[in-house]
Amino acid sequence: MSIWLALENATENSEIPLSQIIDSIHWNADGLITAIAQQYDSKEVLMLAWINKQALIETLTSKQVCYWSRSRQALWRKGETSGHTQSLIEARLDCDGDALLLLVDQKGAACHTGRPNCFYNSIDEQQLRVTCSKPTVST
Repeated sequence: MSIWLALENATENSEIPLSQIIDSIHWNADGLITAIAQQYDSKEVLMLAWINKQALIETLTSKQVCYWSRSRQALWRKGETSGHTQSLIEARLDCDGDALLLLVDQKGAACHTGRPNCFYNSIDEQQLRVTCSKPTVST
């Protein structure tokens, strides 16, 4: 029986060692899972990124969120260059171990565009509408 199937019937406060969980995560062919960052107090969804085993362990250890950049093929420590950091409050895995929810305390903008979050494009059956202007940079 898989660990995820066993957890379906687990009682509240059941515990499993982290090493056993990390080895059971359903990493994709590139060794990644999706990670959704959510502001812990407002519950605003900030962004979606990818995380590998090394980034996950670093995030859990340092309490500063670290992702995997697919474009750079390198660890991406959120805020390392922008100063817009994500402090980890809590990490949660979904029911079948293939997605991660990171409850964070976001400092500054979450999106590389300078917007508060990455989900500023609203779509419907006819069009896309930008819901938030890109901030202007003052010199």
